[in-house]
Amino acid sequence: MLQEHAKIVQFISLAEEVTGRKKLQKMIFIAKKMQFPFAEKFQLHMYGPYSEELTLRVEELCEMGFLNEECMDKGSYVQYKYKVSDEGVRFLETTNQASHKLEVFIQEMQSKTSRFLELVSTLLYFDNLAKQEQIEKVHIVKNKLKFTEIEMNTAFDFIHQLEELAAN
Repeated sequence: MLQEHAKIVQFISLAEEVTGRKKLQKMIFIAKKMQFPFAEKFQLHMYGPYSEELTLRVEELCEMGFLNEECMDKGSYVQYKYKVSDEGVRFLETTNQASHKLEVFIQEMQSKTSRFLELVSTLLYFDNLAKQEQIEKVHIVKNKLKFTEIEMNTAFDFIHQLEELAAN
């Protein structure tokens, strides 16, 4: 019944913590695009791919006591940090172990900024298009972020690296 919830707790546990709601959304979307079994549906939103289902699951997990949500006042905005609680650790003991591949995958994404993951996830959202069309779409929907050619190339390199990790 709580299998999809358990996947989120497991993901955050493997990451040790995730700082930022946007970052969590992007990391789960990218993992899903790399064929890890996440069920949440995503649509294009202001900050790239977004899942209302994921937002609700995280809220429910916090209410159930499986995740701790820490609010940090950053002056002009509030940032959230998610960690698995002691109750969440006990909950995970009743679930299947995550693959080592997912753990490595999460660590690769964890080292990146939210801005970069927003670019990567938006490119992946348009992965049914040719590379040049993907770039054009990102420049249209993310024009305020002014992604450079270097950032685009770095993002495509990172996507290729993740695809290789997911395949092995």
